[in-house]
Amino acid sequence: MVSPLLQPAAHALLQAKEEVNELMKHFPSVLLWVRPADMASAGFHLQHLSGVLDRVFTYARNEPLNPYQFEELAAEGKNLKPITTAELVNRFNRQVEQALAQLKITDEKTLAEYRGIGRAGLPSTVIGLLFHAAEHTMRHVGQLMVTAAVVKQYPLLFEGGL
Repeated sequence: MVSPLLQPAAHALLQAKEEVNELMKHFPSVLLWVRPADMASAGFHLQHLSGVLDRVFTYARNEPLNPYQFEELAAEGKNLKPITTAELVNRFNRQVEQALAQLKITDEKTLAEYRGIGRAGLPSTVIGLLFHAAEHTMRHVGQLMVTAAVVKQYPLLFEGGL
């Protein structure tokens, strides 16, 4: 069971998972990297959603990022290898489940403990990181919703529609 103090973060992550899965259910993989008005692509948002949860929850555990996490960070927004919408959504789902598992075992007594962020060790706390991860996730879900809605119209635009 998630501590009552962390339930708002857990609920936000569950809502994000539900919304991403519904939104991306029929999203064409060919549109993942389209950048409307030179804004971030749907593929970026899906990569970033997973990556941020992974990185911020790592810092909350008071662990440094590993080389794989740095590779993933550098790859965000880039279509370096063929990947489908379903694969990106499944990665996000797994990351949410890992985050929820971590929330369940987070001791309330540690919530005010200092945590350094990044190489500079920017100051935060366990609770600050966990809530930042949840709110940042919801922010990108909102951006993903808009981006997906816009780029889904691209085939119509190219076929003389709209």
